Amino acid sequence: MRFASHMDRALDQARAAADRGEVPVGAVLVGPGGVLAVAGNRTRELNDPTAHAEMLVIRAACAALGQERLTGCDLYVTLEPCAMCAAAIAAARIGRLYYGADDPKSGGVAHGARVFAHPQAHHAPEIYDGIAAEASAALLRAFFAERRGPPR
Repeated sequence: MRFASHMDRALDQARAAADRGEVPVGAVLVGPGGVLAVAGNRTRELNDPTAHAEMLVIRAACAALGQERLTGCDLYVTLEPCAMCAAAIAAARIGRLYYGADDPKSGGVAHGARVFAHPQAHHAPEIYDGIAAEASAALLRAFFAERRGPPR
């Protein structure tokens, strides 16, 4: 079996999120039959603090499959998931997590809460970090630099 990354599609979703004024994070959830869901952040658009890209693809994939578990599925996300999203990944029993940029400030996987390392985590996916990390980080840097404006 040949590995095929879906990070380019996640980056497309992140760019679309930025175009909507959302923090540029994109996610793709892949199952045995192919792509189940794609999304970018929509917290502002939906007035929903839980509308992170990861949460949206998990919800959509569960609805499409008619089940609450995503065993054997892969999640590609452009930024290290926060603690909320990491907990949802564990609850959904996602098999593999691929993410781009580290998030030392709000991450919940390798930084901060380290959700999967806790004894309370009922499931920990295989984790592959640094996939398209520079492209993911560059999107975030550009987004926040634009909002801050030029240095004074």
